[in-house]
Parts: sequence; C-alpha cells; structure tokens
Amino acid sequence: MGFNFAEMMTISLTLFAVIDILGSVPIIIDLRSKWGHVQSEKATLVSGGLMIAFLFLGERILSFVGLDVSSFAIAGAIVMFLLALEMILNIEIFKADKEEESAGASGSIVPIAFPLIAGSGTLTTLMSLRADYATINVVFGILINLVLVYIVLKTTSKIEKLLGNGGINVLRRVFGIILLAISIKIFKSNMML
Repeated sequence: MGFNFAEMMTISLTLFAVIDILGSVPIIIDLRSKWGHVQSEKATLVSGGLMIAFLFLGERILSFVGLDVSSFAIAGAIVMFLLALEMILNIEIFKADKEEESAGASGSIVPIAFPLIAGSGTLTTLMSLRADYATINVVFGILINLVLVYIVLKTTSKIEKLLGNGGINVLRRVFGIILLAISIKIFKSNMML
C-alpha cells in the first residue's frame, strides 16, 4: 500500500486527538513560567524522533528491555498523574536540574516531549495505526502533527497574554483535573486484572 490522502487525514486527526496539544497549552504555560524558556524546536524534534522511532521499533525496544506496552503506558500515566497534581495543588514535583537551567533546556524533554506530546497514549496509538495503515501515511500524519505542535509551542506566550493570569489559573486547574482523569484512565486500562 502506498500514499493515500484519506488514510493520512484519518491518521492525522487520530493523532491530533491523542496528542491533544491544544489541551496541553495550560500545562506548557505553567512549565514555561516555572522553568523559563521552553525550546520549541528541541521539544518538537525530540517528540518527533520518539514517535518515528517507536513507529518502527516500538515493540522490539520494549521487548528488548523486558517491558510490554501496558507497563510502558502505566509509567507514562504515572508521570502524567504527578504533573496533574502539580497543576491542581500548585506544588512543585518536577524540578529543573541546575545544568538544564544554565543550558536553557529545562522543560523541553520531560515532561513536554514525553509524556505530553509523545506520551504512552501517542506511542501505543502509533503501533495500532501501523497495523491498520500504510507506514508512509502514518509518517505523514506524524509530520502534520509535529507542525501543529511546533506552532502551539511557539505561540504559548501570545495565548498567555490573551488569557491573563486569572484565565491561566482557571485553565491550569481545569486541565489538571482532565489530565489527572486521563492518567487514571490509562492506568486502569493497562492494569493486569
């Protein structure tokens, strides 16, 4: 099977819903205010690299280190759970390393690239999409979503100015609760009964 526009659009919309970069805006604003500058390019490239690598090597990587997809999903859910607690309770769990602060890279990899953008939901969805669609269409779907991720990461300061401190605080707690619920759902659906 080769390139198919309809397949690519289906994959793009599926990934857009799973990545939910618009829903992550309050989280990104919160991380940026705590750690300073978020490197949009670095976060986009790292998350894109993770998605492409997982598309082709996901199951092999996990089995090589003795993990299954469920364990991977639960680990991502725990990171999301802790991030949600930060947002809801206004506490600090994720702290930038001193080296990262001086290098200006804080907040670019964890938790933005993983698990917000290329989280366990995204990576397991990619493995499912690869089983049903041509790989070239999945790759294009990833690239389309990376462009959208980059645009959102670059414009978070404008979004923050538009909403103001009060709006950000409300959104932060609302999306914190949503993120908490998503993490619990991922955790529950991957727990062994």
